[in-house]
Formats: sequence, C-alpha cells, structure tokens
Amino acid sequence: MSVASQGSLLDGAALEAWRSYLQSHAGIVRELDAELIAQHGLTVRDYEVLLYLAQAEDRRLPMSALSERTMLTRSGITRLIDGLVREHLIERVSCESDARVSYARLTDTGHRRLREAGRTHVAGIERLFLAHFSPDELELLAGLLGRLPGAHLAGACTADAEGADGACSIT
Repeated sequence: MSVASQGSLLDGAALEAWRSYLQSHAGIVRELDAELIAQHGLTVRDYEVLLYLAQAEDRRLPMSALSERTMLTRSGITRLIDGLVREHLIERVSCESDARVSYARLTDTGHRRLREAGRTHVAGIERLFLAHFSPDELELLAGLLGRLPGAHLAGACTADAEGADGACSIT
C-alpha cells in the first residue's frame, strides 16, 4: 500500500524524500544551467529544445509539440524559440499543407552547438547525479522514478546518440 493511499500526512520519511527530491532537482538544474550558459551560451531549456529537434524526423517539430514537451506555455516557447532563431540555431518553417501550423527546425549551426554542449551537459549529469549512486542503486532509482507522471517522455541525452542498449554516448 502506498503512502498516499494510507491517507497519511506528509511527514517523516515521506517529507524527507519529497524535500530531498525538490532541493536536489533545483540545485542540479541550476548548476547544469550555469555550466551550459558559461561554456556554450545555452540554458538547459535551450539545450532541451535543440535536443528534441535533433531527435525528430527532419530535425523539425511543430511549435505545439515543443510547447507540450517542454511544458512551456505557447508564449513561453515562442520567446525561447525567438532567442534560438536570433542565434541561428533554429529556423521557423511554415507547414505547406496547413498555414496554422508552424515548425521549428534545427540548423546545422544549432546541431554543432548542441553536440558541443552535450559533452558539458553529460559530464555535469555524471558529476552531479550519477556519481552519487552505484549501478545497482541507479537501476532501482530508475525504476522508482519511472513511476512518476511524465517520466517516460524523452529519448537520449545527446544529439549523437543512443546505442542499442539505450546508453548515451558522446562522439
């Protein structure tokens, strides 16, 4: 029986788990963001959008799909895309069959920048998250966190790739 189904208050181990999750997530994202900005001029959100585009067919996605995947509002994704367009990392493309649909497409410049930033991003993930767990603990943690809403939305962590076993690699 889960803690939630027991009708208990948020206290003890449940409160500690929740606080630890929130605080560590915020701290790790803040650190990853700072590293990407300092070394590549990209935020974690920028990186996320470039990565979604790199993994999409023809390196393009409808703006609505990007909004949904990033959990940003329509205006939020528009502002983010505007900045990436100014940097020539992506371009806007109209849909030939439906004028209401607008696509964002990753440019070659954006793909190169994403690949460079991927090395930094993965190194940060390894240092700030993975290094704190044994392989067995990571397997258990992946299973536990995989139960959370929205946990299975993404793919590989870099533009280069996903091997046959689902592992991230940098080339």
